[in-house]
Amino acid sequence: MPDLTILHTNDFHGKLSDKAAERAASEKSSAERCLLLDAGDAISSGNVYYRPGGEPILARMSDLGYDAMALGNREFHFLEAGLRSKLKLARFPILSANFQSGKGDVRQLVLPTAEWDLKGLRVVVFGLSVPVITRRMVSSRISPFWFEDPIETAARIVPELRAQADVLIALTHIGLQRDLELANSVRGIDLIVGGHTHTVLSEPRIVGDTAIVHAGWWGRHVGKVEISPAAVRGGRPDVRCTLIGLG
Repeated sequence: MPDLTILHTNDFHGKLSDKAAERAASEKSSAERCLLLDAGDAISSGNVYYRPGGEPILARMSDLGYDAMALGNREFHFLEAGLRSKLKLARFPILSANFQSGKGDVRQLVLPTAEWDLKGLRVVVFGLSVPVITRRMVSSRISPFWFEDPIETAARIVPELRAQADVLIALTHIGLQRDLELANSVRGIDLIVGGHTHTVLSEPRIVGDTAIVHAGWWGRHVGKVEISPAAVRGGRPDVRCTLIGLG
């Protein structure tokens, strides 16, 4: 029995199929210690349009038992009303450690980290997002929100998070190349669960002590990562990864 099972999806773009939903729920129910994570862009709305009533796919993901999701560029909106509307049906944390806001109460909508104690196993997950708006752009008053550089943000926060975690996971929506840069630049991350570039990784990319996984797009795959005791003792994670094809 693995210490921890991570199920992961990314880039649904509003296309969460019944097959993907049923498989994710089934896999989660059969695992003793398990987190179901999504690496962002679950919704189909762009950065200008938003549904006043919220995004139904986030309600469905909540019903399926998703534990956390990275803030993707499609979940982001440059107006406060748009951001609130896009995220309001999610009953799980939306994560982005490099998201910044000039409005304190909005920061509760997008959290930097989430953590779980799974039968004595301390798991910490932090989010990173592609910088849709930078601090320089905010100077033109386009938005009360901006994003710091994701790699610089990770370098700042990982040492403290590593000290708190048995397993440390980066849930990212920055694309495979930046995930590789993250793994090369910032030590101490056990697993990077990524999205944004619609990459299908049938095998994990291993960089130093970090494993990187991506599960394609549109719910065509559900990723499954089993982390063995080696990961919680420190050193190189011992991970077994499966990419479950759903057609």
